[in-house]
Amino acid sequence: MTAQPRVISVNVGQPNALQVGSRTTVTGINKHAVPGRVRVTEKGLEGDHVLNRRYHGGPDQAVYVYTREDYDHWTEVLGRPLNPGIFGENLVVGGLESARVRVGDRLEISAEGGAPSVILEVTAPRIPCSTLGAQMGDAGFVKRFTRAGRPGFYTRVLQSGEVGRGDVVAYTPTEAADAPTIGELFDLSTTKTPDAAALERVMTAPLSVRLRRDLEEKLIRVRG
Repeated sequence: MTAQPRVISVNVGQPNALQVGSRTTVTGINKHAVPGRVRVTEKGLEGDHVLNRRYHGGPDQAVYVYTREDYDHWTEVLGRPLNPGIFGENLVVGGLESARVRVGDRLEISAEGGAPSVILEVTAPRIPCSTLGAQMGDAGFVKRFTRAGRPGFYTRVLQSGEVGRGDVVAYTPTEAADAPTIGELFDLSTTKTPDAAALERVMTAPLSVRLRRDLEEKLIRVRG
């Protein structure tokens, strides 16, 4: 973690048609950076459209955060610059490694010298799907994204307010010493037969509703 994380980009998406395999779907994954300040509520960013609410959006996954460090990785791997929002994230934050962040950690976001305007709490990693592969123009990108272990993270909004490029991000670790990292949860989510004890341990964390449901289903299968 750097001493002073900051907001690098604020991104919202409009509904767009995207060819995903043999089907055409309407999705809001293709987000773009917006100027000025954007209102953030418990539902997410104003002006942002979430189409597939079975897997995205909702109070526990209201804001998706990716990091400049993660972007640097993909720029090097793919050999080309990437526009903010291409991964479907709402905020790009510099100074954090997404896989090391823990569930329950908080991000207090404020304009330079101001009081915290928006407070976010980390709830879950982003799990890639075929829509991400289509967005990147590579059906195999989901596997590459999974292997990279740089999922970014979802957050719930504890305090509504406004965010803008250049805002200061005060990072406050959770007081729960055993809180799972985003990387650990990502591994549990993407491994077909994760360790039952590891699954049981993470259930005490303030996970998103969807992640908790998915991990509980995995635990039932693992136990047989």
